[in-house]
Amino acid sequence: MPDQTLIDRAKSFVAAVAAGKPRDVVESFYTDDVTQEVHPSLVAPNGAVRDFIHMRAAYDRSRHIIRAQTYDVVNAFASGNTVVIEVIWTATMEVEVGRLKPGDTMRARFAQFFEFRGDKICRIRNYDCFDAF
Repeated sequence: MPDQTLIDRAKSFVAAVAAGKPRDVVESFYTDDVTQEVHPSLVAPNGAVRDFIHMRAAYDRSRHIIRAQTYDVVNAFASGNTVVIEVIWTATMEVEVGRLKPGDTMRARFAQFFEFRGDKICRIRNYDCFDAF
């Protein structure tokens, strides 16, 4: 698949997540055996490895914690079946998190690596750098 096609697919996935699209829309981007590695950060100090079911649960939880969010894609690169996206993420919180109150803004810079099988995401690796909260 051409590099730009995979980049566009990754950007479409990120846009669906940012918009809070229904679960079935977000999951339509995945292979059945998708996995996600979240490397240690302020939000996940021990990191995490998630399969499809745990990714679904995390997405569902986020919809109750985050009122609104944006993903500003700063850069995107592709090599082979992998797309790397650099993102500035901003979220308005629905609940209290650390010193943040409902309505406050949380920010982070992400590097996300998407591995594709055909036009579906089969593996995601997140490197998330959150501003102090």
